[in-house]
Amino acid sequence: MHDHACVIIIGGGAMGCSLAYHLTKCGRHDVVLVEKNELTAGSTWHAAGLCTHFAHNLTVMHMRAHSVRLYSGVLEEDTGSPVSFHRTGALRVTRSGDRMKEFRHVQGLGKFAGFDFHILTPDELAKVHPLADTSDILGAIHEPLDGHVDPSQATHAMAAGARAGGAAIHRHTKVMGIERNRSGEWVVETDQGSIVGEHLVNAAGTWAYEIGRMMGLELPVVPILHQYLVTDRIEAVAALDRELPIIRDAEESWYVRQERDGLIVGPYERDGVPWSIDAVPPDFGMELLPPDLDRIEDIVEAAMNRVPALAAGGIKTVVNGPITFTPDAGPLIGPAFGCENGWLLTGSSMGVMEGGGAGKFLAEWMVGGEPPMDPLAVDSRRFGAYADRDFRIAKAIECFGNQFAIHYPYEEREAGRPKRVSAIHDRLRAAGAVFGVAYGWERPNWFAPEGADRRSTLSFGRANWFDAVGAECLAVRDRVGLADMSVFSKFLISGPDAVPFMESLGANRPPRSIGRIGLIHVLTASGGVLSEFTVTRTGEDGFYLTSAAAAERQDGDVLRAHAKAFSGVTIERVSDRIGVLSLMGARSRELLEILCDADLSNGALPWLSSADLTVAGVRARALRVSYVGEFGYELHCDMADLPLLYDALIREGGAFGLKHFGAFAMNSMRLEKGYRAWGVDYTTERTPLEAGVASFVKLDGRTFTGRDALAKHSNRADIKEMVLLRLADDGPDPFYGHLVLSNGRCVGLVTSGSFGHRTGAKLALAYLDAGSGDLTLEVEITGERLAAQILERPPYDPDNARLINGAG
Repeated sequence: MHDHACVIIIGGGAMGCSLAYHLTKCGRHDVVLVEKNELTAGSTWHAAGLCTHFAHNLTVMHMRAHSVRLYSGVLEEDTGSPVSFHRTGALRVTRSGDRMKEFRHVQGLGKFAGFDFHILTPDELAKVHPLADTSDILGAIHEPLDGHVDPSQATHAMAAGARAGGAAIHRHTKVMGIERNRSGEWVVETDQGSIVGEHLVNAAGTWAYEIGRMMGLELPVVPILHQYLVTDRIEAVAALDRELPIIRDAEESWYVRQERDGLIVGPYERDGVPWSIDAVPPDFGMELLPPDLDRIEDIVEAAMNRVPALAAGGIKTVVNGPITFTPDAGPLIGPAFGCENGWLLTGSSMGVMEGGGAGKFLAEWMVGGEPPMDPLAVDSRRFGAYADRDFRIAKAIECFGNQFAIHYPYEEREAGRPKRVSAIHDRLRAAGAVFGVAYGWERPNWFAPEGADRRSTLSFGRANWFDAVGAECLAVRDRVGLADMSVFSKFLISGPDAVPFMESLGANRPPRSIGRIGLIHVLTASGGVLSEFTVTRTGEDGFYLTSAAAAERQDGDVLRAHAKAFSGVTIERVSDRIGVLSLMGARSRELLEILCDADLSNGALPWLSSADLTVAGVRARALRVSYVGEFGYELHCDMADLPLLYDALIREGGAFGLKHFGAFAMNSMRLEKGYRAWGVDYTTERTPLEAGVASFVKLDGRTFTGRDALAKHSNRADIKEMVLLRLADDGPDPFYGHLVLSNGRCVGLVTSGSFGHRTGAKLALAYLDAGSGDLTLEVEITGERLAAQILERPPYDPDNARLINGAG
């Protein structure tokens, strides 16, 4: 039994063994993996072994693609161990026009990533899958490189490769407790002795929740029971001269794949069954639960209608076992919040499918010090403390039932809500707010007119909120708009070292004068954008930082990690304590002047400055900033006082034509100014120079993470440049993830887009290959190609006259 290691991995499933294997490939050999049972115990051993490239996110698509590459040849060549990968290809069939649009969207992402997905007609589908009934099918997407693998063989092969690379694997070693020693190292107590390590990885799968609690974490994971049936011999299958592709019918929520001369059918029922939510039975390991066929009978019958040969096979085996779900069905990969050198590699409902690539992703992150691709879709910190027991159960059931649901742009799902609300939530609801969610916060997406349906329709075209959002945008332009922006993540920085702390935080300098406002991007070592903070200087040794709602835990970790070099700095998270109202538009100053006695002239309160005001008896910090490109203010006050401030603005705002606006209007208006958004336009993969915000980069006289990379930026491989595109008026509106083409060749990808109601233009931000500016461009949206023109200046108020001075 090893008593010390650089990295301790808890969990011997596909995820954990993949990490051990890939760590050794990255040169990290001092690795110990412990498993309480046999390798693959929990969910890996009973998985159906499906492997796909299909995904709605590029990072996840690349992770899955690496799993396929690994299982289909690399692993066996490297280790000599068989994995039994069957490259059968895979099909997703549909009767839905919207799902065909979804297929074409994913096909575009695949093309950008270098993977070919084929759209098939019913006749083409019949040739690829001769046993499928295609009589009512509209079309299908074909993934030719997909297949299935033997989960146990693949996991044992990765374990063999890890051992060959120097890693130690201890089976039948139960973790009894986890603590820290005085030097900050992890101490893992097992029934075979203690192991001390610098890094600890929770890859415990089915047991992730219990191991998380030992680490001091409440992980948002829930095991859900999944059943699949294995048939005995089917003559129609046995008579084929090639193996059938995997087939999925998303509308009916099932998959079918060949298993020797029979078939496997796996249904996902609408109401999943959680299992062992708070603690897995101590003796559970490689057992199954009793079948519950009544729950899936109707889905299996539908599968038989689609693949009639399935009905000819008797049931050979019923597999009913747990698979782990998070609130969005994505895995938890990356640093564990607040746990230095604590990591997560768990929570995947598709551990075999994602395990090969996920292990590589985390290994490269741990060894390289930054994620190899944009991690936002998998970062374990994307959920906060709001993801409590009730929430994680409700969301896990919802995700299980929506396993094959269409992924619409702007979609919101209702389970487990609400969790975080501002103090004016009920007032906003009464005003017609239709809420979405940002990091657990209920945030108005748009406001429904009186008597209108308050549910957002789901569409790849214009939804029922389009006209209402347009009216919000025009009200902000012509009169005054009010939005609740309390969802911001908010931090106070103070202490004698606050100035040097801020000076070295990111690519820009902090504001020099008290009351001034600036923007700082925190970078990775390679220069990618990790965080974005709006920074207000509140005193000689004080700063107020706001950032994206979804970045709260990540930004907290970033600030705390940076603070380790300073003994005299204090960081306080105040996200829930401070409420924010955004008062924007041509007449916003007139309205605010009625409610306070302060001088609000441009001379007294200029653009990018702040002032402490008393507004209708409420103490508020007014920030002269705007994300919508109009003159206005952000008013930050104690959350408890937000209703008083809101009521006063509503009371006096009627005379100025005040109108509420939501996140959809804000997105439309910020694109008319070409403003970037963290998490979509800013990512760890691209530098601020590539993002087109060089004005926020100051290299002289300071040291900050990523500085050297920016100084050598011209030597960077695969340089991109962000541009603002105007699309042709015909065709659908852009949203995100669209190919940018030149003469049919992919030259870029849209990161965000919308219709600009003030300009009447379809607008999109996109990263293009360097040197693409002179090409003839098109943007492909769900299969339709629209001519695109690069805009050298924002189409709305390009000189910032309205923004800085106000209208007129």
